[in-house]
Amino acid sequence: MDRITKAARLMIVSDLDHTMVDHHDPENMSLLRFNALWESNYRHDSLLVFSTGRSPTLYKQLRKEKPMLTPDITIMSVGTEITYGSSMLPDDGWVKILNQKWDRNVVIEETSKFPELTLQAETEHRPHKVSFYVDKTKAQVVMKELSSRLEKRGLDVKLIYSGGMDLDVLPQGAGKGQALSYLLNKLKTEGTLPVNTLACGDSGNDAELFSIPDVYGVMVSNAQEELLQWHAENAKGNPNIIHAKERCAAGIIEAIGHFNLGSNTSPRDVADFVECKLDHVNPGYEVVKFYLFYERWRRGEAANCETYIASLKASCDPTATFVFPTGVEKTLHECIYAMKGCYGDQKGKQFRVWVDRVLSTPTGSNTWLVKFDKWELSGDERCCCVTTAKINAKGSGGASDGYTWVSVQQKWLEGYEKKDTSIWLF
Repeated sequence: MDRITKAARLMIVSDLDHTMVDHHDPENMSLLRFNALWESNYRHDSLLVFSTGRSPTLYKQLRKEKPMLTPDITIMSVGTEITYGSSMLPDDGWVKILNQKWDRNVVIEETSKFPELTLQAETEHRPHKVSFYVDKTKAQVVMKELSSRLEKRGLDVKLIYSGGMDLDVLPQGAGKGQALSYLLNKLKTEGTLPVNTLACGDSGNDAELFSIPDVYGVMVSNAQEELLQWHAENAKGNPNIIHAKERCAAGIIEAIGHFNLGSNTSPRDVADFVECKLDHVNPGYEVVKFYLFYERWRRGEAANCETYIASLKASCDPTATFVFPTGVEKTLHECIYAMKGCYGDQKGKQFRVWVDRVLSTPTGSNTWLVKFDKWELSGDERCCCVTTAKINAKGSGGASDGYTWVSVQQKWLEGYEKKDTSIWLF
């Protein structure tokens, strides 16, 4: 959060399952397209917020399974927990608000009287969230009676039904919508209210996100009936909320373009980087472009021609160095030469490369220190290097003329070291 010293250009607040993450997309292409767009165009001056019904345990599990970016803010357990940064520091002010008229023991006591309710896994029970499964044919009756009983016990609670089976009991002040309102008010107080905010969801527990004033909203094309019904009854005439034509993260990209919130052309949608010219370039785009080309080369998806190799060499200073995670040092030109021999070696295989947390710091008028996490998925093995690069602007025209790589240094991220380091390029 400290890196954003002024109002974010865009804040995206997105649900995860079946919104940002498409569980029916084994290649994770829509998510990877969004990742490339965010890191190349938005990470440096915008905020990414994940708002999920998952508990911290299941959220961390999803991060190990899918190529997800690191958000600036994480809202978990249906809006009952707000944390900041990669270290996930909790928001104590939000906890104090939720403690009002809430007693978890009373909730457990009263819900145990309903045989229709089945407790969810222990990991899904949090200090301000108790979760159950209930058949959708019985849900409305149970919710009405349970709400009445808890009110008589002096509690002020909210019942949220989603997914056709999940029932969450929360403090009245909780929920994805209230958490977002709290966050927006906090940013406004600090003088950093985002210029634009886009909320993204697919199910009933996301409806609250679309009720916040001055927030754009997108229901992805695969949104569940419960959310579509809510929209028809409450927001059908609202031009700031759309039902996307695209699924999941692709629908989010679609909404960015629909509302004119910024660029919605992902680098993964660009066929030829050599021919592509951008109006606005930044070090983040250079990093994304470099590693995306590397992925395409290894997968045999880029043409095996000297033009691309020459372009790659031209983007590196002749004396540029690369320090591998093992400590071995080579020139970048040596690395490019080694890459020539690996053309198409991952063709037809599960091989993907993406970057996360790309942050650049100016160290001179035309020089940047760029830090990022470089991820590589090869089959079932997932590796990550914490990377630091020095990049200069080309020529006298500044960044508009492109960039030159001066040095790169990598260290393994603990727990994600590569077993066989003989073929580790860039």
